[in-house]
Amino acid sequence: MAARLTSFSKLLITLLILTGIFFGGRYVLQNTSAGKEMMKKAEEIKQQENAAQDTAADTPARDKNDNVLRVQLVTWGGYAPGLFFNEGALANTASQFYKDYGFQVEFRLENNLDNALGAWMTDNYDILVQTADAFPLYTSPAEINNFKPKAFMQVDWSRGGDAIIAKRGIKTINDLKGKKIAVAVPSPAQTLLISSLEAAGLKYEDVTVVTTPDNLKAAELFRSKDIDAAVVWSPDDILATRDVPGSSILVTTKEQSHIIADIMFAKESFILANKEKIQNFYEGWMKGVAAMKDPNNRRKAAKYLAELNDLSTDDALGMMDNVYFTSHEDNVNFFGLNDNYRGQKGQDLYEKMSREFVKIGNAETQAPAWRSVIYTGAISGAASNLIGATYAAEGAKKFESKPTDTSAPAIASKPIRINFETAQFKLNENAKTIIDLQFADIAKTFANTKVRIEGNTDNVGQRNNNVALSKKRAQSVADYLISEYNMDPKRIIIVGNGPDKPVQGCESNASEDCKAKNRRTEFQLIQD
Repeated sequence: MAARLTSFSKLLITLLILTGIFFGGRYVLQNTSAGKEMMKKAEEIKQQENAAQDTAADTPARDKNDNVLRVQLVTWGGYAPGLFFNEGALANTASQFYKDYGFQVEFRLENNLDNALGAWMTDNYDILVQTADAFPLYTSPAEINNFKPKAFMQVDWSRGGDAIIAKRGIKTINDLKGKKIAVAVPSPAQTLLISSLEAAGLKYEDVTVVTTPDNLKAAELFRSKDIDAAVVWSPDDILATRDVPGSSILVTTKEQSHIIADIMFAKESFILANKEKIQNFYEGWMKGVAAMKDPNNRRKAAKYLAELNDLSTDDALGMMDNVYFTSHEDNVNFFGLNDNYRGQKGQDLYEKMSREFVKIGNAETQAPAWRSVIYTGAISGAASNLIGATYAAEGAKKFESKPTDTSAPAIASKPIRINFETAQFKLNENAKTIIDLQFADIAKTFANTKVRIEGNTDNVGQRNNNVALSKKRAQSVADYLISEYNMDPKRIIIVGNGPDKPVQGCESNASEDCKAKNRRTEFQLIQD
């Protein structure tokens, strides 16, 4: 599959370095006058003038009275439904958007996101694409937020398009501790890495991040001797690991299935002035998603995707296989309009990464609250026309228990200390809160993996009693996840180790501190 968002890092680094500087066209990254304010100002003015000229040259000026909705896309398989419904990328009267709703849509391929942002600011794009986790970097800078960007549609979930690859000897995410990892910064690659590390009880600072301009460069660096792992796009996960003997694909968004969500957004002013058009665009796109269930429609969509990206149809189909197209009901869930939905929501991703970007230095302040940067009117307004099984939400994965589940290798292991009363196995409220804070989000993010819960004890008392007790404690945790988060019981594997798997360094249970460390519950993610 061709690379996606190849200029993502360039945009965001620009936003951070030139904080508060707004250009009518594109941002330019030049740090040649540090400490010399007058020279800096002069350079900024010069760049503004050049930017305006560049944007005018790169993006055709639009007729304000035309009836064409202009939408930026990047090289990514998730946009196939919209291209299908539009009968290709160009504005045309054969489009279902035109036939059903009376307006035309023009999809433009623009992988340079700083160019796209500049054109959007000057009204040469109506709609831009982004990921929910990276959206805080668009809503937190004041000069961009003055345009009040509003996300109004989820397009897809990445399902294999993003991956972490690692060299020989690194078999689990836990093994990444202390390793050098090539990562595009700041970008969704960070989100994938951060959430993966959390599943292993690790933090971002527990690894050494080698920054790259994009995921393509990360794959290149992985082939060098100095890098232990990298966050890459497909097909570089396959190609790079083939090139490096002994390396492997550690985890992808097939397992971490609810972490990278593509969205579309527009200015609040544009939405308010074009509510019906935005609603109809959303509705038409959802009809395109429903049409993808037919293999013939899917191949037709791949043809349009291939034409836009100058690829073969088979390559375009491969791109589409790495995403899950989100339906109308998926959008209802994602935007928090279903009170009964307990899975991953846009708010979860957006607000988590808003905090993380500040913590790791990619943003100065947290972004505005999710509710203030979304528009749900299109979803609600189209609901009456999007009824039936073809618009239903993705169901939870069906798991089957296997005899090998208790011993299968883990993708990641996270020890969590849950305190039980002596000889007791029922969860108290404090234990439930610990599970909520330290594991529930991981279970939602890795929705396509099984969860093995291992109960452990110290060596006080008879071994057989401790084994039975540890199993009951693990089962109590499983029962809570099933009742509170609607997890499939077949997704959960229960193991009671008793005192047989003490933590390293505490094998003899010689101190009270070691005994406490050994009285733990361990959560492990394993492939189905």
